[in-house]
Amino acid sequence: MVHILLERSIKLGNQSRVTEFTLLAIGYVSHFKPLIFTIFLIVFLMTVIGNSLIILVVRLNFSLHTPMYFFLSNLSFVELCYTSTTIPNILYGIIKGSGAISFAGCFTQVYLITLCATAECSLLAAMACDRYVAICRPLRYTVIISRTVCAYFAIFAWLSGVINSTVNTLVYSKFDFCGSNSMNRFYCEGQPVLRLSCSDTYISDVLATLSAAVFGVSFLLLILTSYSFILRAILKMPSASSRHKTFSTCTSHITVVVLYFGALTFMYLLPSNSSSQWLDLAVSIIYSTMTPMLNPIIYSLRNHQSHERWRQDMEMTGWRLG
Repeated sequence: MVHILLERSIKLGNQSRVTEFTLLAIGYVSHFKPLIFTIFLIVFLMTVIGNSLIILVVRLNFSLHTPMYFFLSNLSFVELCYTSTTIPNILYGIIKGSGAISFAGCFTQVYLITLCATAECSLLAAMACDRYVAICRPLRYTVIISRTVCAYFAIFAWLSGVINSTVNTLVYSKFDFCGSNSMNRFYCEGQPVLRLSCSDTYISDVLATLSAAVFGVSFLLLILTSYSFILRAILKMPSASSRHKTFSTCTSHITVVVLYFGALTFMYLLPSNSSSQWLDLAVSIIYSTMTPMLNPIIYSLRNHQSHERWRQDMEMTGWRLG
């Protein structure tokens, strides 16, 4: 499917005389090349190391083979894919001093970013459901959130990502690009690319709205509904210590949800105009590069169990944590 899409994109690019796009943000930082390159490199390394360690620790420790950590390891893998799709190309562009990216390369980024974004939204919703069952239905937790159910959740997350990204990218690739080929971004995203088209984008706008409703808003509503029941259950607990202990198991997930969905909502609900372009650029960097880097830190700092396992694993390899 991806191979067919790329061939279609290349043919369309030749017909419309647009064979590449220009990522203006990469050119804007040319005067600060060493600094910006170093920042993105550090973010990339921290993201890869942090998320890889989470996957490794969960994989190696049998006591962490629980639904919550199963979803967390899947989320970490999504973050690795997310970062690997964007930052290496940014680093390459900074080195060569040009934001040019091929037509096929741009649509490949659009495809992978949409896939990862959809999968992440789905996984965050699955984690909210897991917390709901653990807190509101504790006696039936092992029955409801079984290994089979966890596997179905994960399969659904990745399958929904593939479907959403394939449909949207195929539709985008059918449009003509005969005008400006420049966008104020560090990487290619669906909506900024679509704004460069000289075709009627009504169908794609409708599709984007439906995709946002099905794969974005619905997952967010599921998360909010889950936490409304969780909050009600916590408020019914007799002691303050039990309420605090129970709520603390959700703080990491809540932090990530607010950070990720907050950035997405702010970006896509903000009217598109020249005055908001730089704000759009900043927010896109937050949810595509900073969030994947911060997730391992948030979960490691907030979760005592994973921190203790992390400590034990590091000590086994000769490291000592303070």
